[in-house]
This record gives sequence, structure tokens and C-alpha cells, in this order.
Amino acid sequence: MKHFRHNMIRAGLEALYYTGAHRVLRPIFSGIGTIFMLHNVRPSRDDSFQPNRHLEVTPDFLRATLKHLRELGIDLVPMDELYRRLRTRDFSRRFACITLDDGYRDNRDFALPVFEEFDAPFTVFVASDFAEGTGGLWWVTLERLIAARSRLEVTIGGNELCLDTATPEAKQAAFDRLHDLLRSLPGADDLAAAMTALCNHYGVDETAVARELCLSWDELRSFAGHPLVTIGAHSISHCLLARQSETVAAHELTGSRGRIQDELQRPVEHLAYPYGDKASAGAREFALAAAAGFKTAVTTRPGMMFAECAEHLTALPRVSLNGHYQDDRLLPVLTSGAATAMWNGFRRVAAA
Repeated sequence: MKHFRHNMIRAGLEALYYTGAHRVLRPIFSGIGTIFMLHNVRPSRDDSFQPNRHLEVTPDFLRATLKHLRELGIDLVPMDELYRRLRTRDFSRRFACITLDDGYRDNRDFALPVFEEFDAPFTVFVASDFAEGTGGLWWVTLERLIAARSRLEVTIGGNELCLDTATPEAKQAAFDRLHDLLRSLPGADDLAAAMTALCNHYGVDETAVARELCLSWDELRSFAGHPLVTIGAHSISHCLLARQSETVAAHELTGSRGRIQDELQRPVEHLAYPYGDKASAGAREFALAAAAGFKTAVTTRPGMMFAECAEHLTALPRVSLNGHYQDDRLLPVLTSGAATAMWNGFRRVAAA
């Protein structure tokens, strides 16, 4: 099903490109700017099983994206400048913000040199447990558990499953099934508990991935001092906020902000909601982010920035630079707003 969905999205992007419809729609739907979303930036891998491929792009594709934005005459600005422009309604020039979620070490090692080439500011949203080395990047851990085995036994939500993981195709099918099951668990902490049980069963340290892939506090202190870098918050544990009690969800926001500020001795004024879709962050979370004192908060809901976004500063949309579609030809489509307009039923603001 996910493979079909990817193919349909790709076909839609290709159709907009080949028909030239994106050029016609650009003046209507490109808006005043764009917040782009990335996660990993690193050289491509040859592994036949890469279920999290959508979360990574190559340095060359990031370079092509920044080059395209510069050629369009778009201002590359930090989140503070985006906030200023929205608050003062300064829409004289189109802008773009580049954001990266989770706090991966490759953001420093592979992305930063590209941003330096273009003198382009960017924001990294850090989950404080990942920086601490105690958090669990469960989607990467799940990938590695499946990759290393030809069969996987797992209990999720009371269901005992025995899954074939012998071939790349079987591994992908198993990952898709388990990923969807884990995300659909009703309890606030069910996902974390299920992953802990799975890791214990196979003798895997579920916090090892965070220490391997994410910037530590010591590394973040140096990284945050770079003039192009802004550090934002991404909660404490990267949990599904909408399934937490209001007290816990508020603590996830205020606690992560306080911890990052204490560790880095810098203000943290911008937030990215974990997962960031409608099931993970809604009106309650938008209000909690404002109450916590964040100037802005970004979702993963697709969309361009319009003047109306100034009324929804803690529910801002983003455009994903998705690893499945890192094709230079499609950049004019992504920056035209045509694809996100169609996705949103041509609504300019989808914050509800």
C-alpha cells in the first residue's frame, strides 16, 4: 500500500512537471514563503532494504535545492526572521526556511558544509532525550532489527506475530506492518513499551541508535555556536503528544525547552512537533506550544506559507524534502505550491 502511495505521489509530481501546470499555478499557490523539512542529510546507501529512505536526502540534493531557491531570488532566512516577517506582515519578498528534525550528527557533518556554501541559515529541532543518549529512535531500531534477521517474533497490542524477514521484499512488508501497528496503538506509552519489549526479547539496546546517530550535548554546544545554526525544541522523548495527558504533553514541551536552554545556554524559541501530523498535534498542542512561550511551532502538514499563517504561528505547515522524490527536475514543482495546494484541497491554511 505504501509503495502504491509513493508511486501515486510521484506520478502526481511528474504530471505537474511535464504538463507545465506548476508554472501556471505558481503565482496563485506559491504564497509568501516555504518552510522546508528534512531529517538526515548523508551520502546515499546501496542497501536493498531502506524503509526509512524517505527521511534522508543526499548532500547533492540539498545543494541543488539551495541553488534552485537562490536562482528564484528567494530569501533564505532563519526562523527568527520568518517570525518577524509574519508578525510585521513584511511580505515584500518571498522567503524560505530550512529545518531539520531530531538532531542527527549528519546535519553537522554533511549538511552544514552545504549550507556554508550558500551562506544559508537553518534550524535543527532537537529531542532532548536523543541528545542525552537515552532516547529511542524506534523507527531506525525497528529497521535494524528486521535487517539483521530472517524471521521476527513480536507481540504488539496483545497480538503475537511471526513475520518472514528473509528477503528485502519480506523485510519491507514486515516493517510496514509493524510500523503501522505501533503508530496505531491507543495508549500514550504503548509504542515505547512495545519497542522496549521487542528490544529486550532480542537483546538489543534501544538507546544505542540515538548515541550513534544524534549529536550529544557536547557536540550541540559547539554546533549551536555556528552563525548559521538555530537550535529548536522537538519535545523530550519524541512521543505522540496528542495521546498524552495535557499535563504530560505540556511537560514534553516546556521540559525540552528548559533542558536545551540549560545545556546550550541559548534561548530556544521555536518548536517542531514530533511526527507533526493531524493525529499527533492538533488544537490542544498548538495552544500548549503558545503557552510554553514558543514564537513558532511547525507541523508536518504539507503547505506553503500564506499571509493567513500569521494568525497560526504555532501551527505552521512545511514542505518535505522527501528521499523518495529527490529529483532536481521536481524542485520547481515543490516550490510552486501546486502539489501542496492539490493535497490540501486548495485551502490556504490547514491548521484545524
